[in-house]
Formats: sequence, structure tokens, C-alpha cells
Amino acid sequence: MLRFILIFCVALLSWKSNYAHKRYKGKAVDLQIEKWDNSEMAVGYSAFSIKDKFVWCGSAIRSKEDGKYYLFYSAMDSGENCPPFIDSWVLGSKIGVAVSDSPYGGYKDLGIFYNKDGYIPDNSSWDAQTVHNPHIKYFNGKYYLYYIGAVDPGANAYVKGHLNRRDRIQQNLKLGVICFETIEDFLTGKVSCNEQPLLVPRTRVKANNVLEPSAEGTVIKPDNLIMVNPSVVYRPSDRKYLLYFKGNVYDPMWRGVHGIAISDNPEGPFNVQDDYVFEFETPDGSKLNAEDPFVWYHRKDKCFYAVFKDFTGGFTKGKPGLAIMYSKDGIDWKLPQNSLFMEKGIILKDGTHISVDRLERPQLILDDNDNPIVLYAACSITSVNQKKDGSSFNIQIPIMLQE
Repeated sequence: MLRFILIFCVALLSWKSNYAHKRYKGKAVDLQIEKWDNSEMAVGYSAFSIKDKFVWCGSAIRSKEDGKYYLFYSAMDSGENCPPFIDSWVLGSKIGVAVSDSPYGGYKDLGIFYNKDGYIPDNSSWDAQTVHNPHIKYFNGKYYLYYIGAVDPGANAYVKGHLNRRDRIQQNLKLGVICFETIEDFLTGKVSCNEQPLLVPRTRVKANNVLEPSAEGTVIKPDNLIMVNPSVVYRPSDRKYLLYFKGNVYDPMWRGVHGIAISDNPEGPFNVQDDYVFEFETPDGSKLNAEDPFVWYHRKDKCFYAVFKDFTGGFTKGKPGLAIMYSKDGIDWKLPQNSLFMEKGIILKDGTHISVDRLERPQLILDDNDNPIVLYAACSITSVNQKKDGSSFNIQIPIMLQE
């Protein structure tokens, strides 16, 4: 028995040593900073942007057909006659594709391919008004583009309290998936799986100003009100697919929460679990607020990792930025000794450090050993919420592992 205990302890310590001391560092990016009227904007090899558009989420994959890298991005029209950024992603986000020979940048835009009409009112399908949060994966010989979408349920929809059109659309956000055999199939519209939402919220609990509220006394589930920010990973131990998402709760103030849905197949159906994930508390009992997890499985370490946005620095016990956590089974998550993944800033080739206002929706390119080599993140140097100038971009930051 003693020998068994010793072997178990050694194995446990060995497993913990794999993740406990892993630290990552962002390397210098190849871009320049331009001064606009009331903004600063990044241009160059490491920053993907489009004239007259806000570019935000970006998820890239190496094509099995031609070996090139394809960036699936979300974008919203910008300009004086367009909504400010804070409203634009709800009122008319689109999904486009760009291509590069390298995962480190240099993307050339191929155009918008999903929800091309943007802000024009459209209720022709469940996702006809806005599509956002693209997350591209490849499983079993097929591509899967997970995303969020919504339409306006209309001014006659049942609302407890008051919601304007923008807020009705936001509270109607659901998860979807688009399936296709090749990148060319997506570009030419030969897709499937997107006729209906993949997942919809099971509870709609909020004291007031809520679309189609749940019955009084309903127990709040993690998929409350909305389902956004999808991240999908394969779990080899039981051959299941895990889909992580964010919902909203008000207890009484707003707080983003996360849940998980499990399926035998990447296209679903997914069974949403009642348990919350990524839940951590401060010593005084306050719950920390995470967002935008990107989850992957590391075969050598035999565990899952998640990189996510740390709103306040509560996870890293430092400044806001990107943090990392780990899990043996993809359900029970823990923080390593040093949970900082990357500070909220960028380093230029000349060594200049640039602080940024937003660095979020992290997505990663992994090498053949499941180690991150490039971070893709939505970025703005100055505060962008109330602007109409298109001063946001998707940045590609090389990553190095520090042992």
C-alpha cells in the first residue's frame, strides 16, 4: 500500500510540474502606430485591419488543402453614418476570411462571406442580423466554424420592462456552427449545419428589462440570457467534444459566467451541463470575472489549458490582461502558480512597449507539440466603444515558451 501511495504521489507531482512552471511571453510584433484624429491605429504585417471597418474577433487555421493559413474574422462597417463600436457588433457584424502563407501575419483580405448585408434589417434566418465570435476547428476531415448570431425578435416580442432594438438583439444571441469540407466550399457557400441554432439559452432570469423572461423562481443556469464566446475542444479520454460558452447573470450586478456542453460529435447535438466552469473567488468571497476562454488539450502534459481575458487582474493578482488555467478533465479548473499569460500591451520591433485599451477574444495557433506559437487577439490601442472610425484590428503576436 505504501509503495502504491508513493508511486501515486510521484505521478501527481510529475503531472503538476508539467504545467505549474510553464510561462509564456509575447515577442515583438511587426507593425507601426498611426495617429488618427482621436485614436491610434496599428498597421503592418502583424495587424489585420480593413478600411472603413472595425475588425475584431479572429480565428485562424492551416488549410488541409493548400497549406495556407485562413483567418476567419468578424467585422462591422464604420463611418459617420454607422453605429459606434459598442452597438455595431450587435446590429450588424459580419464574418469574413483573409489568407496568408504564414501564421505570424501578412493576411490579405478575401472579403465578407457571411451576413454580407450587415446593418440592413433582416429576419430571414435565426442569424440574419448579426454574426460574431468566429472560432474555426477541424475534426475528422471536416471544418467547423462555431459562432454566435441573432435577429431582432421584434418590437412586439414579450419584454418585461423595456429594451431597445439593440438590446433585444443582444439578448437573443445564440450559438451556431457552419460545417464544410474545404475552405473553398465555405467561400462558395457550400455549407451545412447552420439552418438552426446549435444551442439556445435554457433560462432567461433577470429582474427587469428582459426578453421572454423565465417563470418566477426559475433556477439560473450558466447559459442564462445569452450564449456567446464559443470554444470547442476534443477530449481523448472519452472521445467527447466539449463546447465552452459564456452566459450572463445579474446577482444583482452583471457578471459573465461560463458553462460547458458535451457531445459525441462536433456538430452536435450538445448536452448543456448545469455546472459552472472557470469559477474562482477572492478571499472575501467575490467572484472573479473571466471572458473569452480559448481551450486546448496538450497531449504530452495530458491536460487542458485555457487562455482567457482577466478583466481586473484578479486571476493574476496584477494588472488586467490575459491569464491561463489548467484542468485534468476539462471540467474542474485550477490556476497555476503564475497565471499570467500575457500583459495587456504589445512590443514593437524597436523595443517600444505600447499599452492597449483592449486585448481580448484570444485564439491560438499551436505547433505539432500542442504548444502555442501565435496569439490572435481583438485589439484597440485607445478606447473604442463610442467611436465610429474603425480603429480596431486583429493582432498576431508570436509567443515563446519560458521554462
